[in-house]
Amino acid sequence: MKKLFAAVLLLLPPLSAWPLTIDVYHTSDVHGWYSARPAKWDKEDPKRMIGGFAVLSNMVKADKNPHILLDSGDTFQGTPEGTLTKGMATAALMDQLGYSACDVGNHDYDYTEASLRAVIAKSSFPWLGANVYVKKTGEPVDYLKPYTVITVAGKRIAVLGLLGTHTATSTLPANVARLGFGNESEAAAKWVGIIRRKEHPDAVLILSHTGIGMGTYGITDISTMTFTGDIPPSSTLSEARASHADVVLGGHNHVGLLKGYRDPVSGALIAESYWGLTEVSKITLDFDDKTGKLAGSSDELLPLWEDKYGEDPAVLATIKRFRDRTAREMDKPVSESAVDLGAARGGLDSPIGDWFTDAMRRQAGTDAAVQNTAGIRSTLRAGTVRMRDVFEVMPFENTLVTMTLTGDQLRRLMADNLEGGHSRLQVSGIAVRFKTGADGKPQDIVILRNGRPVGDSERLTVATNNYLTTGGTGGAVFAEAKDSVDTMRPIRDLLIKDLKENPVKALPEAGRIVRQD
Repeated sequence: MKKLFAAVLLLLPPLSAWPLTIDVYHTSDVHGWYSARPAKWDKEDPKRMIGGFAVLSNMVKADKNPHILLDSGDTFQGTPEGTLTKGMATAALMDQLGYSACDVGNHDYDYTEASLRAVIAKSSFPWLGANVYVKKTGEPVDYLKPYTVITVAGKRIAVLGLLGTHTATSTLPANVARLGFGNESEAAAKWVGIIRRKEHPDAVLILSHTGIGMGTYGITDISTMTFTGDIPPSSTLSEARASHADVVLGGHNHVGLLKGYRDPVSGALIAESYWGLTEVSKITLDFDDKTGKLAGSSDELLPLWEDKYGEDPAVLATIKRFRDRTAREMDKPVSESAVDLGAARGGLDSPIGDWFTDAMRRQAGTDAAVQNTAGIRSTLRAGTVRMRDVFEVMPFENTLVTMTLTGDQLRRLMADNLEGGHSRLQVSGIAVRFKTGADGKPQDIVILRNGRPVGDSERLTVATNNYLTTGGTGGAVFAEAKDSVDTMRPIRDLLIKDLKENPVKALPEAGRIVRQD
């Protein structure tokens, strides 16, 4: 038996000759969603739990291949655990899972540059940003590395980080006023060249907080598409073609690519991993068993089903610690209100809706504001307004969108949202007058501003939320809007800011939506 075993061993190739596979797990735009939650979009089972670091930890631990974890930014802004710890929960959890590097996203600057610096100081892994510099000196910032080289299973994997030039305006501009953000494609070409000459890596990956430019949020398979013509400079595709990196891992657009996209021009594999940590991209790097060189790569977007992978108890304990700390933060006072801001009067406009939209309009600096009534989930009572109260009024992670609409578009928007004596929209800066037809539908709708009718072709700047502009109920007219910009500023944060700046001293102006039957 021993002789037979020895003979078999002689027939086997040396260990170094075995083909090597390294798995790269990629996340992006986690936005503070550290825990599993119901997959409400799943028509088969909307209560099925999905996502979170505890599930991801179990998935990764089950992988028998050598592996690394990477993230493309926007890590914490969006939930109480993320926003109220200002990203410290992110640093702790990503450390616990063993992330090797993280690119900085625009929203990682949402609590100022100093706050991001503090998060980085608490992180065991490097934060990357090769194209970020100080305007005054032209020098790179001292808290970000341009790239890092990770050694795994004897292979040197270089990872370059790039921020989007949009960062200058897609976080609060004052937070990054001293910074410049270089062209992503030019930076990609420059730094990949430096990395290959200096480091001689076995593979080069780019973490980028730009997307492939699909123009919409969602999950898609673009593997059969061919991109021709002018490629937007702020896109992972442009970065891939400029640099000829092996893999480009994007984000920001909240798109998930089911199988990735193989660019026929550069040969690079491009992956994006949706948002909110409900999915993870698993990129497989295959190395040739003879030459040791990278022979191929593939990508698969995997849903993080709790019932499939289970949850890591140690990670759950960390999340609980931050949740408990957040609970204490929820009791902190924000402002005062002299009056009760209650629910709808007769199903039309309401005190809470009037205040909510007034606050949106003030913070956006627009002519008008509209908010879906169903998105306002509670009221504010007279007395001390606490953080918890604001989260209960606005529990969703909607962001502020600004645009230009005509009087005709506003009239049609209200026609779509007045039904059965109720209004599905709350408004500020305008008033709505209408009658109910024999069929129960609204008719003779008039939009007023400052007491006078708004002409059909008259243009108003309008603030609303990204739920309505991305297909939310009653928001079809928003597809016609001009100059539409998602500011990516969380509406809840703006409500808190407005409460601090403008404590509620009286009921807001009422009678904004009136049925004149």
